[in-house]
Formats: sequence, C-alpha cells, structure tokens
Amino acid sequence: MREAPIFRHIAKEETGSTNADCLECARLGDPGNLWITAMRQTAGRGRSGRSWTSASGNLFASVLLVDPAPPAGLANLAFVCALAASDAVIRAAEIFGAPCAVSLKWPNDVMIDGSKVAGILLESAVLGKKNAVVAGFGVNCASRPDDTHYPATHLAAHGIDIPPADLFSILSACFSERLGQWDRGTGFLAIRDDWLARAAGVGAAIVARLPDREISGTFAGVDEEGYLILKSPDTGVHRIGAADIFFRQS
Repeated sequence: MREAPIFRHIAKEETGSTNADCLECARLGDPGNLWITAMRQTAGRGRSGRSWTSASGNLFASVLLVDPAPPAGLANLAFVCALAASDAVIRAAEIFGAPCAVSLKWPNDVMIDGSKVAGILLESAVLGKKNAVVAGFGVNCASRPDDTHYPATHLAAHGIDIPPADLFSILSACFSERLGQWDRGTGFLAIRDDWLARAAGVGAAIVARLPDREISGTFAGVDEEGYLILKSPDTGVHRIGAADIFFRQS
C-alpha cells in the first residue's frame, strides 16, 4: 500500500462550485493534492449536467489530483471515492453511537437504509502530458433535497448530528487511506472487493438507463475493470461503464 499523501485545504464561505474551483486551480498550474470546501455553493453540479442542491449545513468538498494514475485506471477512482465517503459516514455514525445500514449504489452513491445520503461527481482535464482529476463530494448532513431521482436522506435524520467541517476532517482522512490502498490503480482489485462488500442489490433485478436505451436484468457484480455486469434474459451479458441504475420493485 502506498503511503498516504499530504493534502492542502482551502476553505471558502461561498463559491459557485468547488469542482469548478479545483479545475481552475489545475489549469493555473496547481500540482494537485488540494481540497476545496465551501459552506455554500451557488452553482453545484451533479452527474449528467444536473444541478446539485447545495443547502447550507451540508458538506461540499472537492479534491484535485494531478496524474494520480495511468489513464486506463482513472475511471476506478469512482470506487475509491465511494468507499472513502462510506467510510466517513460509518465512522461518524460510530462517533454518535448511531449505527445505520450504509451501502453503495454503483458506482459511487452512498446510501443509508436504501436512501441516498451522498453523491460524487468526477471530472477531468488534460494538462499537457498529465491528467487532472477532480472528485466532488456532496453529503447531506443537516437536510436533504426533495426533488430527486432516488429517495434521499440526511445524516441528522439518523442521529448523526455532525457539522460539515467535522465530517470533512473524517472524509479527508478516509480518502487518503483509500487512495493509498488504490496505489495508482495497482490496488484496484482490493478496492473492488471492499466496494462489493458494501454494494446494494448484487443479484437483484435492476434497470440500467443509458442515453439511448434501457436494459433490464440482474446486477451480477463488477468486473476487474470496474464495469457493471448486467445479465439480461433477453440480450445476454452487458458490461456497462456509465448509466443510471434503478432497482426494480418486486
């Protein structure tokens, strides 16, 4: 396992998007290993260009990594981030004596009792011969959005009444640990195994919503490159790299 790197931290009262701030730092030559947090975001983003509700009292944090792994392994960072976020929620729950059922929905949504409590957005940019990757973490600490694709919750609803700054301290430590375990991608199989141990819905019926179609079948796991394996009774085995996943109601 690679030694955990040292990170810098910029804390802001308000910004448009911590992800956008990190990307701008990268373009200006920042060497990476930089966290940016904000108490409020005015232009938060989610996956597929969706807006991210950024209510005060929740955690908004992004981390900039420059050349964290060979290009082929960069997609696996989604699993590193998911594990780090779920580690942080579990540790916070232990601190407050509030055990809860934490699980992961492919590839990087963190859930409590089946409702989403945290989401992660990865973005990248090519800077000369290096790749810059930004991972943005949004964790519902004190409140949750109402208009969401999936059921949502927040930590306080489960007895975890933690300020965002305190949760960030836990998250940043967990992220460093998981990044060391990942070891520039060479440790992905161990990361995958740990992710699968928390995965929601393995063996269950799901619908994968792609830009041009939907595929229904059984969630059969994750392969050695991080692709979701979906087994359809009609169209066979599919390796899916990006999609919205919905669990089918029985």
